[in-house]
Amino acid sequence: MIRTQIRLSETEYHAIKTEARRQGIPIAELLRRSLRSLLPADPEKPWMKYAGMIETGDASSSQKIDDIVYGAKD
Repeated sequence: MIRTQIRLSETEYHAIKTEARRQGIPIAELLRRSLRSLLPADPEKPWMKYAGMIETGDASSSQKIDDIVYGAKD
């Protein structure tokens, strides 16, 4: 990853800090997710738009991703 700096107004900073706390994620992750939703997806990897967007709380979810995304098989 590349480290960068941005300037936020006090109001923006408090709003994003509150939202990140509400979601239980770091401010940096909230900003990355926000940017992903605004930027066009890489046409070579359209699925990347959704990377990091699903949280299940299940530590083994990466092994069951198809069931999570498409639903369990009958």
